[in-house]
Amino acid sequence: MESALKILQFTRPGATIELSQGTEKEIGLLKVINKLNFVNFKEGSILINFRHAKYARTITLEASPLPCLDQRLECQWIDTAGSQGNLKDCLFENIFILDGQKLVVSVPELVTLGENQVVFLLPERSVEVNYRRVRRHACEEVRVELLQSGARFEGSLLDFSPLSFRVVIESSPNQTFHWVNTEAPVHMIFSRGAATIYSGPCRIISQSDGARSRTFILEPTQTSMQRFRPKEIRSARCELLPLPNAIFRHPLTGKTVDLKVKDISGSGFSVHEDPEISVLLPGLVIPEVELRIGNGFSTTCSAQVVYRLPEQEAGGHESVKCGLSFLDMKITDHVNLLALLSLAKDKSSYISNQVDADQLWQFFFETGFIYPEKYSFVQANKQKLKDMYETLYTRTPGIARHFIYQEKGVILGHLAMLRFYENSWLVHHHAANKSDSSHAGLIVLSQLAHSINDSHNLRSAHMNYIICYFRPDNRFPQRVFGTAAKIINDPKGCSIDTFAYLHYRRTFAPEWDFAGPWQLTRASAEDLFELESFYQQEAGGLMLQALELQPDTAQSDELAAEYRQLGLNLKRHLYALKRSGELKAVVAVNVSDAGLNLSDLTNCIQLLVVDQEQFPKEIAYLMFSILAHKYEQTEIPVLVYPVRYAEEAGIAFDKKYSLWAIDAQQKAPHFLKYLGGLLTRHRNKKEQETG
Repeated sequence: MESALKILQFTRPGATIELSQGTEKEIGLLKVINKLNFVNFKEGSILINFRHAKYARTITLEASPLPCLDQRLECQWIDTAGSQGNLKDCLFENIFILDGQKLVVSVPELVTLGENQVVFLLPERSVEVNYRRVRRHACEEVRVELLQSGARFEGSLLDFSPLSFRVVIESSPNQTFHWVNTEAPVHMIFSRGAATIYSGPCRIISQSDGARSRTFILEPTQTSMQRFRPKEIRSARCELLPLPNAIFRHPLTGKTVDLKVKDISGSGFSVHEDPEISVLLPGLVIPEVELRIGNGFSTTCSAQVVYRLPEQEAGGHESVKCGLSFLDMKITDHVNLLALLSLAKDKSSYISNQVDADQLWQFFFETGFIYPEKYSFVQANKQKLKDMYETLYTRTPGIARHFIYQEKGVILGHLAMLRFYENSWLVHHHAANKSDSSHAGLIVLSQLAHSINDSHNLRSAHMNYIICYFRPDNRFPQRVFGTAAKIINDPKGCSIDTFAYLHYRRTFAPEWDFAGPWQLTRASAEDLFELESFYQQEAGGLMLQALELQPDTAQSDELAAEYRQLGLNLKRHLYALKRSGELKAVVAVNVSDAGLNLSDLTNCIQLLVVDQEQFPKEIAYLMFSILAHKYEQTEIPVLVYPVRYAEEAGIAFDKKYSLWAIDAQQKAPHFLKYLGGLLTRHRNKKEQETG
């Protein structure tokens, strides 16, 4: 038999196979029969090669082998149209059986060559070749668009490897292929159904002739791409043991792929591939990936390949490292992943773990987080409070997450956040046991910042803004949030606005109608435009975006529905207070379960005064009495902005609250960097004191 090493490059219908030389050995008839039966079992095909009698040309056709018992091999042509015409001047040469990284070359005796089938007698000995190749993977139902300098052509993807694509492009009657400059880059878009699964720049390697249809070989020119804004602080990657598996159906081939995850973070993961069978290329979108650790932890996500880098592993083995970025993930699954990574990094750091309710309440009281005045305000609803926190801390809902630093079963630090607006999360319930740990409070804040950094790009997280209310006379939050705002020094990225805080005791006015020129109506888009103009002149920060008080903010019932599924309430009503048609204030009536936030800042009236001239406090109190019927409790918290209105109108208030807001998309890394430095300095100081 002619050496198989001389015939390891060939063209098959639908794909070009690029092989490099390897080792060969003879194998017996039984092994060949077993391989053929396996091909039949998986409904695959073999390649049958013919050599043109006159020209140096090889024709390769695909055939499906029937079950084989002995030397007689019967095969059915996969494409019967025109088979005989193609073979009219050809001589049978051999058959190829592709088996992973092995190729079986056999030269059987041709018995019959028919229009629908072909029959052979297999030889006693064949040759098995170990080879190396960059496999091209056949594709179906993948539409392509070729774009260049305003010209747009459509077609389909025939096959691909991470190094090149083969596409067939059709031209319409009003197009010509002369418009395609083969020396200039083109932009390719692949789609399946309505979903785009790849987009990227390519260069043209070659093209066939044809007026209406041409086949192009294209090479992607990028080895990496930037899906999201570059992070100043990258998410910390962990190598988990055991290594997770990434399992997905490839969007171009439809075949299942199973790869080991080398490392993983809250924003993505990397895998290693064998270069010869690599299936990932930068820009490829994978709609659904399952990340599985053994038979235990499992989560699904959508991801995009962002880089592909050749690597040399130990022992000189060549490999390809591919990085994938999370595009989206069910928010509860992402929290579970963050919790796993947090524990891998620090055995005492927990995210949204199930907490013993009694231990948590004891921690709140012992740390002074629930002080006497606050307890007197919430104690009337303490059973509802217990039930609500049981839900939030045991059912891991998508609207809430908490961070706990715990040693030997004792809670030392705690912080929680709540999705209270469609795209804004409220940070609250920050407390630490300073007597047992001097840095637990900073650690849970650092956990929060890392969580924001890992989550904000996920659509399901709805994490455009992070907000937090704090007392400006409280030194610790002023140091953390106030200093962070000063360092960021960009009110459009991080801002602080201060409210007057009071409790309005419900009264029932005998006459609820405003007298004279006053009106209380539903707030219109025009009212919110005026509020926005006032606020930009007054402060120019993020408050209105974060509180979703802008005219173009879409009101959705999706978030309220999530609350209802948990047995919780969430409603908001927006009103405009006007005098003789002139806007005086916009009023946000936030209605939720009492104690959801222990200062009830989630169950309060927000009075945003646009024009305080001729706006006496009596009108404000009358308005409060009208709106009080929205609430069950007797005392309703009220936040008044700006503070100077309360002061100048003579409205008595208990304290001030500052609203800190940060744009998570733009400034989360700055906050994380600041907290990291703060925690490092604190630890170094403690080490020096104890050293």
